Amino acid sequence: MDVEPNVARLRELLGGLDSVLVAFSGGVDSTFLLHEAAAVLGPRCVALTTVSPTTPQGDLDDAVRFAQALAITHLVRQTDELAIPGYAENPVNRCFFCKDNLFVICAAEARERGIAVVLDGANLDDLHDHRPGLAAAAEQGVRHPLVEAGLTKAEIRAASRAAGLDTWDRPASPCLSSRFPYGTPITREALARVAAAEDVLRALGLRDLRVRHHDTLARIEVPVEAMPMLLDPSVRERVTAELRRLGYLWVTLDLAGFRSGSLNDVL
Repeated sequence: MDVEPNVARLRELLGGLDSVLVAFSGGVDSTFLLHEAAAVLGPRCVALTTVSPTTPQGDLDDAVRFAQALAITHLVRQTDELAIPGYAENPVNRCFFCKDNLFVICAAEARERGIAVVLDGANLDDLHDHRPGLAAAAEQGVRHPLVEAGLTKAEIRAASRAAGLDTWDRPASPCLSSRFPYGTPITREALARVAAAEDVLRALGLRDLRVRHHDTLARIEVPVEAMPMLLDPSVRERVTAELRRLGYLWVTLDLAGFRSGSLNDVL
């Protein structure tokens, strides 16, 4: 896969900007964007990460470490999506509220610091998915340089690997609210339960996984090849016991296997 032309285009785009604030989650896309922006713009590149009850703790830790390694200014701002009217009801456009909140914070910081433009890590593939957050970005004037450069997710992973970034093969890690079927209310207690349940599975060495929250039922998604491990009697009993301790009455294994965004199937 020859990604160099698109990466060169990205660097050209970044080089034409006076200064940038990168909305930085620590995921594959925003990490690659921040890496390139910092390389091109140096101290004229600032990163901003928001932290809330919906943020997996590991994502925040990774974001902080990476920004420190780049030696750039990294702003960490506390927020609370659950306080946003409409968010906790979990409508199909829930991500709009989250991204709008993020980009309002980013735009305010950019204005205060005299930064020319806010960037995010949306990639070309995102344009063909259910992404209500793109509308929020448009309203706040946020630019998507990875899209402008024509970079797909696969190309970003390849370019990240070539650049020596540990995130090149990192599994997708959307916010914890994505584990709730649309229309299921999101609460702090339920978010904490999901986070703890997924930690139980990660302790087994699993990387690609989701615990979908269906009230008192936990629906586990893992790759098909990982299912035999979970069905081993000792592992099965341990996982069941630990998730029941967290408050789930029923623990199920989804035979369709892991698939990112599976709750969008209803759309």
